[in-house]
Amino acid sequence: MARRPFRRTLILASVALGTALAAAGGWKYARASAPLSGPIIIISIDTLRADHLPAYGYGKLKTPAIDELAANGVVFERAYSHAPQTLPAHTALLAGRLPFETGVRDDEGGRVRPGERLLPQLLRERGYSTAAVVSASLLRKETGINQGFDFFDDEMPLNPEEPAAVAGHRDGSESEKIAEHWLDSTGTSRTFLWLHLNEPHAPYAPPDRFSQYAPYDGEIAYADEIVGRLIHYLKTHQLYDRSTIVLLSDHGEGLGDHGEQEHGLFLYDEAIHVPLIIKQESNVGAGRRVTDLVQHVDMVPTILDLVKAPVPDALRGRSLKPLLEGTGRLRERPIYSEALYAHRFAWSGLTSVTYGHYQYINAPREELYDLTRDRRERENLAGRNVETKQAAEALETFGSAATEPGTPAADPKDKWETLEHYRTALDLAEQRKWAEAIALLQRVAGEESLVPHVWNELAGVSWLANRYDVALDAYRHLIALDPSDPGAYLGAADVLLKERRLEDARARATEALDASAEKDTQSRAAAHALLARIALARRDPAAAREEAALAFEADPRLPMPPFVEGRILYDQGKYEDAWLAFEQAVAAGRKPRATPIADLHFYAGDTLARLNREADAEAEFADELRVFPLNVRARAGLATLYHASGQHTAADTAITDMLHAVPTPESYTTAERLLTSFGKTRQAGAVRAEARRTFAASRH
Repeated sequence: MARRPFRRTLILASVALGTALAAAGGWKYARASAPLSGPIIIISIDTLRADHLPAYGYGKLKTPAIDELAANGVVFERAYSHAPQTLPAHTALLAGRLPFETGVRDDEGGRVRPGERLLPQLLRERGYSTAAVVSASLLRKETGINQGFDFFDDEMPLNPEEPAAVAGHRDGSESEKIAEHWLDSTGTSRTFLWLHLNEPHAPYAPPDRFSQYAPYDGEIAYADEIVGRLIHYLKTHQLYDRSTIVLLSDHGEGLGDHGEQEHGLFLYDEAIHVPLIIKQESNVGAGRRVTDLVQHVDMVPTILDLVKAPVPDALRGRSLKPLLEGTGRLRERPIYSEALYAHRFAWSGLTSVTYGHYQYINAPREELYDLTRDRRERENLAGRNVETKQAAEALETFGSAATEPGTPAADPKDKWETLEHYRTALDLAEQRKWAEAIALLQRVAGEESLVPHVWNELAGVSWLANRYDVALDAYRHLIALDPSDPGAYLGAADVLLKERRLEDARARATEALDASAEKDTQSRAAAHALLARIALARRDPAAAREEAALAFEADPRLPMPPFVEGRILYDQGKYEDAWLAFEQAVAAGRKPRATPIADLHFYAGDTLARLNREADAEAEFADELRVFPLNVRARAGLATLYHASGQHTAADTAITDMLHAVPTPESYTTAERLLTSFGKTRQAGAVRAEARRTFAASRH
């Protein structure tokens, strides 16, 4: 017993010495110790079910690129994700830790903790250049998943003509081009690249050349084509044989197998069984298929093992190197997964373990399935055999975080139809089918009247549709549900400002300010900015200036004072002076991390147009639409500018684009007014008639 303290001291001294030597030696020693000479590439294909790939036995689709990787690599037939949502799944993948350990458990509001040591950081410490190119805003820098990457590209080009759901995504072919460019620029083959493709994510819209397939499969075929382009690049640069390529998915897709069409609610096999193919350097292990249970958190220790880097003790997974080499087996462990999307609706979250040939799902009504006899999980065996108790005990080994549901709540099995109505409503809104979207959201709100999430969506969609009465009612419900939420007061104030109910708007904005905590500078700045706009509408320059100064004090990234000064001068017809103020606001808005101001570029553009600076005005209108693509006045400004300069075809196109991108009553009224002023009374009449047909139903 007396020897233990001495041994511990010796170990601590050895660790300290090792750390000092590593620091003195720098990364050259680490680099020399790594056996891989070529790139390490992870290709994550979003929402890809394993059972929809030919490499996994699917016969309704051709994927030659993925098939080539499977032929040159090792196919893991039973790989599992830990969450059926994009951000939690990728965070677990790159951290090597489970969602309840990383703290990222939902796409909404999830953020990787600062200082989390993700795989790119661990590889960078081994001398690797690291890069990520992602294709969905769910993985944007603000989530913190960019930690450890030397280069992280998450730029999603805004296309005002695309639905909102598409605007947060980037075509995978564009992402692949950026990845190629980065590989060209590094000057070394010791690279780690994560390429994320958003295809086949809903809404499925594959290129026409894949129309012979079902839409979901067509997007898989397109993703395969993109993978093929990267393989071609690697081959032409003599990198393919030297590359270690990991192809996988973050999670699967419901496709209605258990009611859910998309993903997030359930933990059935179609949601968490993912493809995993690992092609090693020199194609070691080519063609091998592995039936052992493996998981996302195994990727970090596997890659670290391949480069002979130390594996942190905190990791949950294990290196798959013995399985890759065919030199051994791993002792089977239960695989943990969780689905907490249901929390948004105050329903029960789900947790599960997959082990042996069983999956156990912990729900208000627990479930157990034999995946060998019942692959589609139709026969619930829970409570009928000893495996149920064993599975529940296996889940308990993950700790208290895995004990969902903790309090009585609705079972998602009883609520999936409500979720489908909700998602259909959002799809309809993205297609600008306002009346149908509002009706469905009202139905869902009636069924789930205590869920703020639903009322918030109803308010937002109704605002876009110019149904201010419905939006205001939704905000009233939100305020009743949570009187301490400043966002609901701000939303109501914004609607009231739109309706020119200025005193009511000022009262609600003041309530938002009162509800904002002293440290909630963002809400306080937004409230003061809105009060400044209300003061401008009330023709009260002094109050507008005062509120603008307070907004800037709360958020120095928000250049409200020069914007408000410009607005005051603009309203007075002093356009030269107004432009000087707007120019100052525009310049401040171009600084890094500046908070954008709605209508800033519109007013700057309109001011320049009045000063006969047409080219500069056009640029400002374009900047407004780049940041606020639904701004009808900016689109109208462009149309007016084109018409005034004799570009009549461009003016007509601008009006058509406005009606397509923002098909609201305001847009149609604006289009009719513009066409009438252009002397095109027949076209104005046609727009008026179309507006009556389009919006008649939405008023009932």
